Amino acid sequence: MPVRQIFFTVTVNLKGVGMDKSTKTILILGGTSDIGRATAKAFAARGWAVQLSGRDPGTLTREAQDIAGRAPVAVTSHILDALDTASFPAFADALPVLPDVVVSVIGLLGDQVRGESDFHHATLIMRSNYEGPALLLELFAGFFAQRGTGTLVGVSSVAGDRGRASNYIYGSSKAGFTAFLSGLRNRMAKRGVHVISVKPGFVRTKMTQSMKLSAALTANPSEVAEAIYSGTMKKKNVIYVRPVWFFIMTVICSIPESVFKKLNL
Repeated sequence: MPVRQIFFTVTVNLKGVGMDKSTKTILILGGTSDIGRATAKAFAARGWAVQLSGRDPGTLTREAQDIAGRAPVAVTSHILDALDTASFPAFADALPVLPDVVVSVIGLLGDQVRGESDFHHATLIMRSNYEGPALLLELFAGFFAQRGTGTLVGVSSVAGDRGRASNYIYGSSKAGFTAFLSGLRNRMAKRGVHVISVKPGFVRTKMTQSMKLSAALTANPSEVAEAIYSGTMKKKNVIYVRPVWFFIMTVICSIPESVFKKLNL
């Protein structure tokens, strides 16, 4: 059963703080993830009001209280099931204010081998990485276009730059999300709405804790958060959190298919 939407407000540090029209607001879709929490803290430290969304009310409350305890900003929490697409309009309507920036860090790595035979698991990966995040950003793009301003940020992946045997279910869903963000960016360009695609590469999170990762290629969640903040301020289009990934993926994408399919990637 889909999770019903619940709205609740953290009362810590809220009175008279962050609710005036001059205060900017950011909505984090997937706010209890490692990158989501780091992004919320990065913006809150600069005086932004924060709207956190996620599936678990208890976790959301704790994270919101933590952020409010670190910075004198307004923090609200909102239950959101990214797979329950029918609930998206009501979720948006329940927000206390329309945010200035929406960042989607919703995603699921999943298990490639399991997904090759378990269609339910493959569907879960695809919907979590593409369908839910894309439809949510499309919804807010419409609101932002009506207002004439706003920034949408989608955290995609370098895995979507080229399909690889080791993770093509996850990679293909991120490829779809990357293409969606590119198209949305072009559609919204003349309507005052900016769209940013973020490709972090490897990130030290709970999702990757069992993987052996190169230190030179792996970012911390706080590094991704700072890249999102900087990119938002500078209105960048595509962000490779560690620039080395741009060159790595350029090389990988240039390999002929006849050769690429023989590689163990």
